[in-house]
Amino acid sequence: MTRLILLNGLPGVGKSTIARRYAAEHPGTLLCDIDALRTFIGGWREDFEGSGALIRPAALGMITGYLRDSGDVVLPQLLSRVSELEKFERAALEAGADFVEVVLTADADDAVRRFHRRDDGTDSWHSIVRSLVAEAGGDEVLRGYAERLATLVRGRPATRTVTSVEGEVDATYAAVVAAVDAAASTRPQ
Repeated sequence: MTRLILLNGLPGVGKSTIARRYAAEHPGTLLCDIDALRTFIGGWREDFEGSGALIRPAALGMITGYLRDSGDVVLPQLLSRVSELEKFERAALEAGADFVEVVLTADADDAVRRFHRRDDGTDSWHSIVRSLVAEAGGDEVLRGYAERLATLVRGRPATRTVTSVEGEVDATYAAVVAAVDAAASTRPQ
């Protein structure tokens, strides 16, 4: 059975880094990074949020088709609203796949610091996201996401949590793989 692996968490906690590695070490797994996909929409720099709204339905379609016909999908994406998260869960279930939800956690202050330091040049949208966060209220917006994610996890008992420690990519990755494997081992047969 294929599975959609959602790597959820605050901006800057390593979702994309871990997802890239997971896909690289699990041949045939599709890395579906919505932030990368939105850069394929004309005008994405001028309307980053709008391009995200435009690409999500396409991402859902791609995920559903890939799960149904090809293999696993890993999705690094902050989803703090249950209604948005459930769209991806529903897509997995409609494709006959498992939905594995892993939230990368970090102390809120640490996550805020990491968010401001990230930008290794591999993702062209980091500076835009930093500007959007600043315009929306800055660090308090990030702390608000942390609170919403904590509430989300409490309301979804199947969600696995993994602590993401800065500079400990190997340990974080190993913990994510263990969480994904544990989720598969608890699935009813």
